[in-house]
Amino acid sequence: MSNHLITGAAGFIGFHLSKRLLSENHNIIGLDNINNYYDVNLKESRLNILKQYNNFTFYKYSLEDAEAIKKIFAEHKFDAVINLAAQAGVRYSLENPRVYIDSNIVGFLNILEACRYNEVSHLIFASSSSVYGSNTKIPFSVHDNIDHPISLYAATKKSNELMAHVYSHLFGIPITGLRFFTVYGPWGRPDMALFLFTKSILEGKPIKVFNYGNMKRDFTYIDDIIEGIVRLMPRPPKANPDWDSSNPDPGTSCAPYKVYNIGNNNPVELTRFIEVLEEKLGKKAKKEYLPMQPGDVPATYADVDDLMRDVDFKPATSIEDGIGRFVDWYKEYYKV
Repeated sequence: MSNHLITGAAGFIGFHLSKRLLSENHNIIGLDNINNYYDVNLKESRLNILKQYNNFTFYKYSLEDAEAIKKIFAEHKFDAVINLAAQAGVRYSLENPRVYIDSNIVGFLNILEACRYNEVSHLIFASSSSVYGSNTKIPFSVHDNIDHPISLYAATKKSNELMAHVYSHLFGIPITGLRFFTVYGPWGRPDMALFLFTKSILEGKPIKVFNYGNMKRDFTYIDDIIEGIVRLMPRPPKANPDWDSSNPDPGTSCAPYKVYNIGNNNPVELTRFIEVLEEKLGKKAKKEYLPMQPGDVPATYADVDDLMRDVDFKPATSIEDGIGRFVDWYKEYYKV
């Protein structure tokens, strides 16, 4: 049985990954600070499910607590570390920028330092499709330059990639960064569109449709995200012997470092997404059309060629299936 540390274990992706690995008899050490960025009760509900497994150990700490992180690494030998803890959300970063620096920069540095001194064989960390920023060449490729983020959240995620590369280069730590594209599904985040729309439609309140509905998103179902992570876990990256310093490829490196997109590779119009949700709820939405929000982008679209080549996997859950499963969970959890 292998030991894995999952930070953000009470979060949306961390919960699903922990549950999958626990069911496959891995020992999971979960870390989460259970902050109140969104409903703490939802996080506690996820955590209560994980605590039913004998092979789950939980620590309630923040990533910024360097001494706590050191203590956890001293008490356990980890085969892999999966860092999913972060302050999420593009819009919240406009109002509370310091929280992003504390959690996403200082906190990630503590994880990197712990991996440096504890011989971790593979560190995987969550990046985001937000790093593509002002890029309009689609689909977004890990081999494209990403020097123009348009939110502080995106800037912290790009910073994570740069910090990880430095530690991989200097200390030989195999590190994989994962750029997730609009993740949705059961137990999802209440600040995300699907959750907000579902709640408002069921309550008969109007939903906010930004950019007047002219948005496309590469909506990616949670199980596909988890499958991608699980397939990559036993494949720590190796240095690319063909990496050319005179023509540097951002998607690979002379260090044991690699970045992947995990997205559905199939952008969906926001208006279509809402239509499917209306069908699954059996209720029409009242729509309030609004301009684009600061820090947002009109379209996301993942190039997943590297993921397919390396682990023979491509996310493929349709929004019809994914939204249907979310609605079933929502109605059961909230007893609607």
